[in-house]
Amino acid sequence: MKKSRISETQIVKAIQENEAGRKTADICRELEVSRATFYKWKSRYGGLEASDVKRLKELEEENSRLKKMYADLSLDHNILKEVITKKGWGSGNKSN
Repeated sequence: MKKSRISETQIVKAIQENEAGRKTADICRELEVSRATFYKWKSRYGGLEASDVKRLKELEEENSRLKKMYADLSLDHNILKEVITKKGWGSGNKSN
């Protein structure tokens, strides 16, 4: 994902200004972003405080790391299942 030139803290501040009554068009002009971008930010960060944004980012990073771990373990599991099947160990035979 492309790194934004505007920090999450700035985004939250802009949303709070908008909720306090500042016009969306003025905020978008100042930040040099489209209204669509602003509304996307608002749907994602609306109602959050600056500290919440940090926690959200940490959770997203952890989620990404856990998804990668799951994918790696799933691949290992499938490889081991294939080896067991090819060796005939999984058929219930106890002849060694």
